[in-house]
Amino acid sequence: MSGYWAGILAILCFNIVVAYSVFLPAASGQLNLGAAGFVAIGAYSSGYLSTDVGLGMWLTIPLAALVTGAVAFLISFPILRTRGVYMVLATFAFAEIVQGIYINLEVFGAAAGYPVDAYAGLGIIAPVAIGVVIVSFFIMSTRFGLSMRSVHDDERVAALFGVNVRMTQVTAFTLGGVVAGIGGAIWAHQFNYVEIQNFNILLSIFVLLYVLIGGTQTAFDPLIGAVFFTLLPEVLRVSNEWR
Repeated sequence: MSGYWAGILAILCFNIVVAYSVFLPAASGQLNLGAAGFVAIGAYSSGYLSTDVGLGMWLTIPLAALVTGAVAFLISFPILRTRGVYMVLATFAFAEIVQGIYINLEVFGAAAGYPVDAYAGLGIIAPVAIGVVIVSFFIMSTRFGLSMRSVHDDERVAALFGVNVRMTQVTAFTLGGVVAGIGGAIWAHQFNYVEIQNFNILLSIFVLLYVLIGGTQTAFDPLIGAVFFTLLPEVLRVSNEWR
């Protein structure tokens, strides 16, 4: 496989992982426009643990996921007090705050970016992405997944049937943060450099589109959306070359 297509497949794996980070909260009725903020936390956490602390990738990736999940858990309580467009704006504001923090932190290179030592490659990124997909399918097939769907459809009816709506939403939001942290970690180790400018509002919008176009009712939907929007530009480029 050429280096070009290996890079495209690595980006596809990254997009799939981040799509599921938005899908899990969306499956419980929460639209997250702050995915870029969580991805940035995961990328910088994994990069710091690798470069400055000297840990291996198989430690930095799960630790970055835990750090990002902890942040998602803490901010879920104020964010989940909002509804509809106000939740979208709250998550967007969170991503902008994260960008503003990292762009001014000299320990992470500020605006110049932060180098990462360990290189992952497709041989590590692809299994991680496959693992995220499998775990997401498992979550959606469990009783908790049914609770997420019920809260998505109607919170009041779900509560009448004994579903703890707030716990379901907090857990889904936290799981989304964990998966976004994994996405940020594989980005850092694939490109060996983290720049906060890469985790901007466009990334959040694109990832949300992957989920909304694919759908939020089954675990197949974000996979379809991410694959379609990642590979479509390459298909169009190849078709233009053959004309």
